[in-house]
Amino acid sequence: MAIVNKDLIQSYIMTTAKYDFNVYEKRIIYRLVEMAQGELQGIKFADNCQKIEHDLFSCVNITMPIACLLNGEDDKNYARVKEALQSLQRKIFEYEDDEIWQSISIIALPYIRKRSSVLSFQVHPRVWDCILDFSKGFRKYELKAAMSFKSQFSMRFYELLSNQKTPLIYSIEQLKEMFCVTDKYERINDFIRYVVDAAKKELDEISPYTFEYTPLKTGRKITAIKFYPVYQPEHRDSDLEKHDLQKQTALSWSLAPEIRSYLKNSIEFSDKEIKNNLDLFISAQTLLPDFLNELAILKGKSREKKNPKGYIINAIKGKIKDRKKL
Repeated sequence: MAIVNKDLIQSYIMTTAKYDFNVYEKRIIYRLVEMAQGELQGIKFADNCQKIEHDLFSCVNITMPIACLLNGEDDKNYARVKEALQSLQRKIFEYEDDEIWQSISIIALPYIRKRSSVLSFQVHPRVWDCILDFSKGFRKYELKAAMSFKSQFSMRFYELLSNQKTPLIYSIEQLKEMFCVTDKYERINDFIRYVVDAAKKELDEISPYTFEYTPLKTGRKITAIKFYPVYQPEHRDSDLEKHDLQKQTALSWSLAPEIRSYLKNSIEFSDKEIKNNLDLFISAQTLLPDFLNELAILKGKSREKKNPKGYIINAIKGKIKDRKKL
């Protein structure tokens, strides 16, 4: 199945989470992000056999074509898809807040009808919420680029650096924990060679974003790495770039679909309430760099307020006022 390219928005919680997924497991996650984002934007999936169903217990039942997890027409590795589903079923997502700790399988009940072209599985509501939790920020990346990488480390670095404007510093310990390789690469030079350099080589060849880096030492020992994002426009999808520029131009005149959907479905603004505050929302998406992220943060802060929507409206007004002073 040819990949229809698009820009995906992924929760920063997912981007920096600690996990060890292989390439096919990552592709399943990318498709989950795509479908969650599509549902948030009100996109219909019937044309390409993708389906999202929420049951009475808030679990999310996913159906998708097997071919959408393969990298182009030449990839016929259906056995690897089955193995990836089984592996994700065994892997754990840990959720913890001030009141509870919970251990959840990434997916449950994977199912493939033989001689069928589709698969299905179930996602726990906590995992689904994590996909859509932008309270800590988000990363935007191209689906086609992400699906084309041969190394899971290339995938992780691409997510971390895509659309990043400023350098990032991670300790060696942080990186090894994030990539779940704490028990591998005892020699730091081996970690840099087989993880960092190998990922950089693949990103240099095909990715819209790659990086340069500088090892940071404590005494004589390398203890951290400073990454400098490098944009490679020759690898950026020209149609997506054009669409992005057109969207930025149009934002000052209309409310973006994902903003409207988030206001309505996640914060529960009515159509009338959105209309009554439309000028404010349009000003906010024009002036605030990450308005969707701001809304997610305000949603969390508003839970203990007597008038949550009023709190959000006044907070947006304050942020716009502060922005205009700059």
